[in-house]
Amino acid sequence: MALKLISRYRLVLALSISLFGVGCQTVQTTQPGVVGITRTQNMMVSDQQISTASAQAYSKLVKEAGAKSQLNRDAIMNARVQEITRRLIAQTRIFREDASRWHWEVNVLQSDQVNAFCMAGGKIGIYSGIINKLQLTDSELAAVMGHEISHALREHVREQVSLQYATQLPGILLSAVTGIQALGQLGDMVSNVTLGLPRSRQAETEADEMGVELAARAGYDPRAAISLWQKMNRQGGGRQPEFLSTHPSPESREQDLAITSEKVMSLYKATSSR
Repeated sequence: MALKLISRYRLVLALSISLFGVGCQTVQTTQPGVVGITRTQNMMVSDQQISTASAQAYSKLVKEAGAKSQLNRDAIMNARVQEITRRLIAQTRIFREDASRWHWEVNVLQSDQVNAFCMAGGKIGIYSGIINKLQLTDSELAAVMGHEISHALREHVREQVSLQYATQLPGILLSAVTGIQALGQLGDMVSNVTLGLPRSRQAETEADEMGVELAARAGYDPRAAISLWQKMNRQGGGRQPEFLSTHPSPESREQDLAITSEKVMSLYKATSSR
């Protein structure tokens, strides 16, 4: 029995080394851009593992939406989203050159949800509800999508999953040693983090700032991010105090977006004057 447990432990240790590489790594996922994001991040899982899990989760989501006739068939809305996405993606090289080689995809999902997302590796989903309910302008829609794309560029899902693994690793190893299969949780964690769990306040601020710069470089008025979050706040109704929330308060967010918009206005003016 003791030999069997030792063998299992060695197997789990080998799998853990494979899963986590050489352990926690400090990485710089993006270049700072004009907005100047320079924070390094601690990662315990590889970008390839997160991208693969995200691609699988996205494929499943789109397939299920298609089976339920929930893929949007509004040709005008789809064309609008595709064009804005194309222009934003063209600017991602400012923050990371490898993003130009990602297998980008975007789908509009027929739903009343006021939401959007971008999974690792450039898998984008936007719900028709956010466009229709908020009556978004092109610049406001670019602010939404720039924000979500920025989460992917900054690898916030990978960072959040890494934090979960850091806290759960002892339990994962122990459960595997005692015979429970627990190392296959990565795909579920990626889906949960991407579509369910809120981002940290820091991650939201980074996505706000980077998204505003992406929009400005793509030729969309960066100040639209302010009116977007004003609409989001009206749609959302009541809120918790800022210190109880992972997100900045609406007032803080609007103030920060106004400052960031001014930083990138010259980029927008240079693009719009061409």
